[in-house]
Amino acid sequence: MAVELCLLLLLLFCGSTVSEVQPIYKPPPGTLDFGFVPAKTYDTGAYHEPGPIGILFKIVHAFLYLVQPNPFPQDLIRKVAQQKFGNTQGDYQKAIYYEIGFIVSAALGLLFILLLPLVGLCFCMCRCCDNCGGEMHQRQKKNADCQRSCFATFLFVASLIISVGVLCAYAANQHLTSQVRGAKKLVNSNFKDLKVFLNDTPAQIDYLVSQYNTTKDKALSDLNNVGPLLGSRVQEQLGKEVRPALDAALTMAGAIRETKEALENVSVSVEVLQEGTERLHANLTDVKMHLSNTLNDSACSAAQAASTCNIIRNSLNQLNINANFSGLPGVSSQLAKVNDVLKIDLSSLVQKGYAAFNDTPDLVVNQTKNILSDIKNVLESIGSNISSFTKTLPVQKILADLTIYLTQSEAYVQDYFPVVEQYDFYRWLGCLILCCMVVLIVVFYYLGLLCGTCGYDKHASPTTRGCISNTGGNFLMAGVGFSFLFSWVLMIVVVLTFVTGGNVEKLVCEPFEDKTLFKVLDTPYLLNQHWKNYLSGMLFKNPNINLTFEKVYSDCKENKGIYTSLHLEHLFNINEFLNVSMYTEDVALRIEHIQINLSKIILLDEIGKENLLNFSSSGIDGINFGAYLTEINKSVTKVDLLSFANDLEARADQLPKGALENALKGHANNIRMIHNQQVVPLEQAMKYVKARSTLNQSIRLLKRTSSELMVKVKNVISAVNAAQLLINNNASLVIVQETKKYMDTIVGYFEQYIDWVKESIAMEVAACKPIANVIDTAVDIFLCSYVTDSVNTFWFGLGGSSIFLIPAIIFAVKLSKYYRRMDTEDVYDDVETIPMKNTENGNNGYHKEHLYGIHNPVITSSVEQW
Repeated sequence: MAVELCLLLLLLFCGSTVSEVQPIYKPPPGTLDFGFVPAKTYDTGAYHEPGPIGILFKIVHAFLYLVQPNPFPQDLIRKVAQQKFGNTQGDYQKAIYYEIGFIVSAALGLLFILLLPLVGLCFCMCRCCDNCGGEMHQRQKKNADCQRSCFATFLFVASLIISVGVLCAYAANQHLTSQVRGAKKLVNSNFKDLKVFLNDTPAQIDYLVSQYNTTKDKALSDLNNVGPLLGSRVQEQLGKEVRPALDAALTMAGAIRETKEALENVSVSVEVLQEGTERLHANLTDVKMHLSNTLNDSACSAAQAASTCNIIRNSLNQLNINANFSGLPGVSSQLAKVNDVLKIDLSSLVQKGYAAFNDTPDLVVNQTKNILSDIKNVLESIGSNISSFTKTLPVQKILADLTIYLTQSEAYVQDYFPVVEQYDFYRWLGCLILCCMVVLIVVFYYLGLLCGTCGYDKHASPTTRGCISNTGGNFLMAGVGFSFLFSWVLMIVVVLTFVTGGNVEKLVCEPFEDKTLFKVLDTPYLLNQHWKNYLSGMLFKNPNINLTFEKVYSDCKENKGIYTSLHLEHLFNINEFLNVSMYTEDVALRIEHIQINLSKIILLDEIGKENLLNFSSSGIDGINFGAYLTEINKSVTKVDLLSFANDLEARADQLPKGALENALKGHANNIRMIHNQQVVPLEQAMKYVKARSTLNQSIRLLKRTSSELMVKVKNVISAVNAAQLLINNNASLVIVQETKKYMDTIVGYFEQYIDWVKESIAMEVAACKPIANVIDTAVDIFLCSYVTDSVNTFWFGLGGSSIFLIPAIIFAVKLSKYYRRMDTEDVYDDVETIPMKNTENGNNGYHKEHLYGIHNPVITSSVEQW
């Protein structure tokens, strides 16, 4: 029953809302996209734009602020509601102080109502006695034209002000009628929106339930991809140690192959260098022997050749090789051992380790098939539970009952709306009659001014004025008469509407706009002396729940859901239904039972490890790299052979001509031939240089490889063993950690769904902006904008017209003496142009025109006596 009452309240207040344009939204990666809860477009807008008449409304509001500038009397209103007003002596004083502006204005209005008819009666009786301007005689003065112009101007201005006032009153009257006639469309639109609202709410609930499939499908997708997700995560964490170890082993396998190539290069290069240098050494030795034999000739004993021969003889030691590769140790034994090591393909063994480790996702898939099947069954059961729970809610029955109530309410409104229009027509007709009263008076004044101004002849005497001028004066006096007849009736209406409309504006409309009225309604124990919070006591029979009118109105103004705005969790707590642990406990429990065994993964078997150890004991670290590098860095011969030959030939030229000179030149040519035939071709073919370069590089590579080779191999084996140990023994910790992350991801989908459902229920499902709209429609639009503003503008215009009837009466009476035809007039001397009394011409010395034979067409009537 409480739920029905709550939803009934929703429909009673529910007006309309305009669906907001949903922004284009793309969820960030890793989140689920549930779309937007379907929302219908409502036709009714709880906003009123008065149009041009709004300027008048603002003027009236400013006037009311001048009349009543006091703040809203919250304490007095609370005491009135609690029936405690008057218990304190100062209550009446506070009320009078607050209403002093209205009291003074109403008192002035009552004084107007009482005095104006009385003054009119006295004025009438006085004129009947030829007083108060009733005497048909006009005393002529020098400033008569100025007075007449001033009176006419003042009367015209007063008439204009009265006209403006009656136009304002008429516009307000028409505005209220047009708004009442248009209210039927607004009411029909509200009922249409209510029907849309009732039909839309079940669809919104069904949409929330259906979006569970989005969560389920995403969870199933992750379960079906457990290998790439969970397996890859495990592989990634283990790979931080496994991959560097395998990479180091693979690098060592490459080093073995490079070592073999380097040893082969050293062996071949040494053989080439040894052969070339031995042949060169033999040739140089032979040249040196023949040259020495020549120098032993007797010709060298001569005084001219002795010194030259000695110099040549002393330079023979330079004809020798510099680098001797024959004494370098061989590397055949190391090469043989390395070849034995290469009989086992270490790279292939390491690649098998890589392949086994890369099969981790497949191992995870194979070992989690049964558990994942159970989890999928749990997901299906969760969806069934959600659907069954929503079906247990009595939503359909409540909506059906409310639909019946809505239909009955609509029929009731449709039946009584013609009555409202009929009574509004009576009101409109009555207000129109009041406006016509003022219009009638103003018309007489305008006609009087028109006829009097147009028919006035300044050359005519007061007793000889024309008919048109006299008619204008009669119109003015007729306006004065109707002013006395109608003004008090007008002021009665003005006072009543002023007091009523002004207080409604100050006590209802203004405090509603600034929400002060809600603060008063939310006063504890105000509307019910036993209830702290009236709204919660009415809805939930629990007045201690902090549910206030202001909070409900503000929430609905922000278009929050009815569940959040009315705190419906006190009827049925949706959080219990949306408790994520209800849905994730079984899923998390089954995921935690996932056991993954990776002990079948072998990174590097014992053969591979033994192969590495054999390589470390191959003996390459025992090679005398210093001897190789020393010989390599030496030059091939101690002297450049071409330079030596040229120098030998130059010295031969210093000798006397003869056999010795020719012999030495022959030896020089022989040395050039050795250089050209052995050294130059060898260098051109790059055999020697290439062999030397290859040898240099290979020696340096072997030196780097052999540096702490045993330590390096042991480090590689240790890294592989540590990685294997991690896989065999400690992988369970990594698996648990990654499984928890995987579980958190799956559970996170449910959390996203639950959070989205909570947010949707709080903000979108049965969004209660219609409640705020209908309150705004009923109070702000109907009561304040339509009725109160129109009524206040009506009395403002009508009251202004009534007030200005007083100066209009005075100016009209004064002006009529200048337009009406008089019975008597003042007599002026022709010479001195000063008034002279002629006692023989009648009483009071007035000149009577009929005594002089002057025709006097004055018609004595009741109108003229005015």
